Formats: sequence, structure tokens, C-alpha cells
Amino acid sequence: MTRVMELRGLRLNRGTREVLCGVDLAVAPGEMLALMGLSGSGKTTVLRTVAGLEGFDGGDVLIDGVQRPRQLTDRSAHRRLDRKVGMVFQFHFLFEHLTAIHNVWLAPVHVYRVARPEAERRAQSLLDDLGVGNRAKALPRELSGGEAQRVAIARALAVDPPLLLMDEPTASLDPARRNELGDTLHSLAAQGRTLVMTSHDDDFVRDYATRVVILSQGCVVEEGNPRDVLSNPQHPATRELLQVGRERTRARAN
Repeated sequence: MTRVMELRGLRLNRGTREVLCGVDLAVAPGEMLALMGLSGSGKTTVLRTVAGLEGFDGGDVLIDGVQRPRQLTDRSAHRRLDRKVGMVFQFHFLFEHLTAIHNVWLAPVHVYRVARPEAERRAQSLLDDLGVGNRAKALPRELSGGEAQRVAIARALAVDPPLLLMDEPTASLDPARRNELGDTLHSLAAQGRTLVMTSHDDDFVRDYATRVVILSQGCVVEEGNPRDVLSNPQHPATRELLQVGRERTRARAN
């Protein structure tokens, strides 16, 4: 089986605390994988490790068959992998002084030396495909949360990575925008893009993800079809996660 992302016994320590304790995970092209778990379970750390934003202490991280070095100091080796991974952060982190389209073409031009006219054409095409082409000249403060997120996705896709990572993509979206995002991500997956996201939103994961992995204290404790896992959880950590989600929903309703 072709694997765009593979983790083999991934371990990471912070002081005496084991944050990731031997995570094994393989993701195929076109999958939309959701990592779920309570705060502190290690799901965002997995994304940061795969993206090369955090080093690790043991195991292997392979992206498109290429191994990521454990230490962040090996920048030349990490740089070879940077074009294989796009990252969309929870709070977007767009450059506030740059227009939407400038945010998208910035890295291709200044990091990867793509000719600016070519980078601008691709940036506009990505914004058009994501439904925000008419906002290309807007500054981030002029964008809605959903628009800013789509610009952030376009920026992550600007160098055409096979793997897209997303941290809590529905956190700031209302129900209608969540469904729009789900349709957008399905479209990207249908084009062969591989997506790995963290989420607390079990309804979104149930409706849109192709597979869910539950993490607890840095370990994978349950995985499978989202509808099966989230409707009939087998592990106490999954049941606790769903209970916390129900309490959060009730609190918002009140």
C-alpha cells in the first residue's frame, strides 16, 4: 500500500514526561484522517512533528517515503521535506500587513525561488478554487473567519504538497461554514491530496473523515471508521472524549 505519511514507534519526551509513547500510524493517498483526544493527548504534537516544527526522540517519521530527521538542527534535510507538507494552523497566522494573495505567493517566491508571475497565477487559481478569489486583495483583518481559513489553506497548498495538516479546522466556524469546509476538504481528497487533521468536533469527524484515530496520553488507543468508533466507542478514553464534547455542546446552548 502506498503511504503518504507513516509513523513508526514515534516517541517524544519533554523532561521526564513522555508526550508521545510509540505512535504507529500510516496514511494513504486521498485519506482524510482525524486525530482526536482530550487536551494534552498528543494530537497537535503529532502534527508539529510531522511538519518539522518539533523534533522527536525515537521512532521514524516518513513523508512520501522520505525520512524526517529527529533533530531540528538538520535544516538542509528538513528543507527537502518542506514542499511535501502543508500546515494550516488553528488561528491561521496570516501576515496581517499582506493581502490574501500576497500571503499565498510569498513562500513560493522567497523560499523556493518560483518566478513571481507564475506564483501569483497559481495563488489566484488556488483562491478561486477555494471560493475566495474575489478576496485576493483583502487584508486578513477584512476577512471573515471562514475566508481567512480558506486563504490559509491556499497558502499551505501553494507549493503543491501531497500532505496537508490541519489543526482544529472547525474551531472558529459556525455550522454552515463547517459544512462548506467539509465539502472543500472532500474535494481536495478526491484530487488525491492526503489530509490529516486534529479535531474536537465529533460531528464533523463523523460526517467527513474517512478514518479516526483516538489518542490518550500520547498513545493510540482506538481507530477505525469514524461512524463506528464514535457511535460505539470501545476504549474509556474515547467515551470520556465524547462525554466532554456533549458537555461542551450543552454549555454553548445555555
